[in-house]
Amino acid sequence: MEENKIRFINEDGQTEEFFVIEQTKLGDFNYLLVTEKDEDDAEAYILKDVSEEGSADSVYEFVEDDTELDAVADIFAELLDGEADII
Repeated sequence: MEENKIRFINEDGQTEEFFVIEQTKLGDFNYLLVTEKDEDDAEAYILKDVSEEGSADSVYEFVEDDTELDAVADIFAELLDGEADII
């Protein structure tokens, strides 16, 4: 896995760090496939960019809607050629 890390400040003001596995765009939204550990068996999460247009800062949220999650997970699975168990 490539060493591409991003840092977020969560709602509690704590810094969280994730490794970016892949990114894609669906409709008007950008999505990231991330994991907390740089290991093959680490759990993966899908984050959605919900930043306001023109904002200097990016705002990401975990995708929780099952329909949206399934659609984006399918795209990531294709991009990764079935290499990762996303959900």
